[in-house]
Parts: sequence; C-alpha cells; structure tokens
Amino acid sequence: MPPDAREQLIAQLQAAIGTRYVLHRHEELMLYEYDASTLDLAAPEIVVVPASTAEVVRVVDIAAAAGWPVVARGAGTGLSGGSVPAAGGVVVSLARLNQVLKIDPVARRAVVQPGVVNVDLSAAAAPYQLHFAPDPSSQRSSTVGGNAAENAGGPHCLKYGITTNHILGATVVLADGSVAELGNAAPDMPGYDLLGAFVGSEGTLGIATELTVRLTPDPEAVRTFLAIYDDPPDAPGRGLDAAADTVSAIIAAGIVPAALEMLEGLGVRLVEEYIHAGYPTDARAVLLIEIDGMHEELAAQAEQIAAICQAHGARELRAARDETQRQQLWAGRKGALAAAARLKPHYHIQDGVVPRSRLTEVLRFTEEVARRYELHVVNIFHAGDGNLHPLLVFDLREPRARERAIAASEEILHACVAAGGTISGEHGIGLEKRDYMRWIFSADDIAAMLELRAVFDPAGVMNPCKQLPSGASCADIKQARGAARALAAGAWI
Repeated sequence: MPPDAREQLIAQLQAAIGTRYVLHRHEELMLYEYDASTLDLAAPEIVVVPASTAEVVRVVDIAAAAGWPVVARGAGTGLSGGSVPAAGGVVVSLARLNQVLKIDPVARRAVVQPGVVNVDLSAAAAPYQLHFAPDPSSQRSSTVGGNAAENAGGPHCLKYGITTNHILGATVVLADGSVAELGNAAPDMPGYDLLGAFVGSEGTLGIATELTVRLTPDPEAVRTFLAIYDDPPDAPGRGLDAAADTVSAIIAAGIVPAALEMLEGLGVRLVEEYIHAGYPTDARAVLLIEIDGMHEELAAQAEQIAAICQAHGARELRAARDETQRQQLWAGRKGALAAAARLKPHYHIQDGVVPRSRLTEVLRFTEEVARRYELHVVNIFHAGDGNLHPLLVFDLREPRARERAIAASEEILHACVAAGGTISGEHGIGLEKRDYMRWIFSADDIAAMLELRAVFDPAGVMNPCKQLPSGASCADIKQARGAARALAAGAWI
C-alpha cells in the first residue's frame, strides 16, 4: 500500500477512535505479528483498539472503504494463526471491550464483551454458584471472544460441551459496518442457525462485540482421581494400551466424567519435574479423571471407576484428598506447554481427533514420526473424546527445526483422518490447517462454505486467507488490495 494511503487511513482512524488507540509505529506493531503458534505470519500495518460497538463499526467502515483486510484479535493465545494477519491490513484488538455487562443468575446467563478473560467470567459468576463451562488450558489469558471465534474446548467439554454449546447470542459487526444480532436466548428459536455458523468462524464472518453466554451451575460435589499405569517388563507399551482401554471402558459403562485426560511417558516426567503435581515420574501413562454431580451418584461412579481401572491393570488409583490437591493435579495438566519448554524452548502442537478405540495406534504413530524427524513428542490430551495434542518440541537454532516439526505434524494429522477422525478438535483451522480442509471436505463442500462466507462478507475483507482454501494466494491478495476488480472477484475469500 502506498505510504500516502496508509497515512491517510491512520488519520481517519485516529479521528474516529482517538490517536492513542491507533498503533502504527514498528515497535507498536511487533506484538501483533504472532500468536501462540510457530507459524511465519505477516505483521499488521495498523492496529486499532476500539472500546465500543460503535467504534468497531467506524473502524470497519473506514478499513473496508479503503479496501484493507480486517483481522479481529483477542488475547493472541490461538494456536493456528487465526488472529494474526496473513496479508497485512488492520488488526482490531478487542482488549478494551473487556466488561461483564450483566449476570442474570435466575436465567443462568451473562452478557459480556469479547475481551473478557475466560477465568474472569467464572470468577464474576462465582457468587451465584455459577461458572462458564468451557475451560481451555489458556483460560487464564484467553478471552471469551477468542474462545467463540475458535469454538474452544478444554478438559471439561467431555461432559459440558464446547464453546458453541454455551453461546446463546452475539452482537456482530459485519464487513459493511452494519450490526447484526445473531441467536436468541429463547430455546428452540425457529429459522437458520446463523449463530452456529458464526461461532467457530475465526473472524471470517464478522466481529463479535457482545456475547450472551450460558452459565452452568457449580456441581454439588467433585471427585478427582489419578490412575497410574506401568509397562510390564515383558510387554513394552502395554501400560499405554491399558490406559486407553480404561478410557473406552469408563464411557462404555455409561459414565460420562466431567473430564478424562491422559498424560504419557515423557509428558508425565516433564510436568512433574516442573509443577510437582504429584504424578509418578516412572509411570508409562496416567489418567486424570474427574466426576461431578450429586454426592450420592458420585459414590457409585467412583466405585465403578475404581473397578474398571483395576480390571485394566492400573498400578494405583489415587483420589485427591482435598481441593488443594485437586487444583495441584489440574495445574500439572494445564501447565504442560510451559513444562515442555524445560526440554526444548519451542513447540508445534496439534489437536487432531480420533475415535477412542484408535488412541494407542495413533499415539504410537506420533512417536514413530517424532523419531523419524528427530524431534521430541510430548502427548498430553483429552482422552475422553479422542482429542490428541501431540506437542512436538524443538530448538529453532537447530537446522530446519520448525520445518521438521510442521512436516511431522502434517503426517500425524493425516493419520488422524485415516483413523476416522479429523484435523482439529478445538484449536481452529486458521492459516495453519487451511489447505488440510481438502482432506475432509469435497470441492462442493468447500464451495458451499465459501458461498455462506460471501453472504456475510461479499468483499472478502474479514480475516482473509483463513479457515477455507481458495484459489488465491496471500501474496496475490496483498498485491490486489484496494483493486475493485479483485474485490468483486472474491480474491480475498
């Protein structure tokens, strides 16, 4: 973009929302060049930080009129490049839209702005014995808006569902600057589920400025267990099989735990050395099992779980003796990324999904792939719903380390799809897995999704290059920015 055009746009944005909230110097933009992934992405040309729906409308109006891409950003904790520009443009940071606007404890709902941090929403609801159920590992920093954009999950989505199950309505600024109200708090609302299309759309359909969310009652009781599995001397790997078989057996018995997580091998040791959560470092695998509900039903479930673990060869089943120990066990699980940095400073993480019956098969494949690419792999994941998180750790100072990690992760995702699974359970598609969508969707499927996207954003200015493959490269898009013919042809879709 010619310098004069950029300066003109900066001046327009400053007039619209204030000079302080329009960032354009190089040192100001550096923070917005990346998210929590290892992808090589582009820097924004301008970052704006509006404080209201009206200001977001003004920003989108100005950027779209100038033909610039618009990329919404929450806390930048995403793992697929969804909130980082792939072709420059204007990043709209939602950091100032960070208020819990209303809590209705009777209806068990809250109205929040998108910049509210996940765990802060639960803290605000706590006096009413309510909480926001989606709990990604990044919940102490990720925002509700980002969770909705990526349709985030977390350990407790096994029982309570992913983010889309907890979003009831959204105020959305569309690409033309108009404001749409999607969804409704009333149950069984007739008509097309446009809110369902919006949640998980990764900023490609519009920017949410308010969200109405469902709050979940705190359970009467919670019980948390650590099941420990060893490899017999004459059967290497059998401990991993036993842990995976336990997962399937618990679900088959009709028990749906609030959470059912697995850590294995290297991951157990790294987490324990870093967090001191109480995990045995010599275990082949451990299961973190949590059940919640009425006291009476938990006693029966705990007995069933103990019997199942014993039947499948668990060395020991430990029960958290109090809330402090429970929180420590969870600190280990949620501190896995930081723990892995003790081994190598950088990582590339995936989130493919497989049927529970194929867990060990794909886990062994991840180990084989890591060996082949000369990488370390740490497997810490949501076993209950088969959502794998192979964490490939490396050092960027080593030759082609990032390229090897990305190539290895691609093979792992191929294996997930071949096993009857899919390419993402909660991290989103973004730029990272955009072209992998062809593995699981036909050309007609993708065309239909592109048509839906065009209804919301005919000019293709909202987060271009993300989520869906298209015929245009990001380089083509960047060159075409501002050209009316390119916009009309949908080159930014």
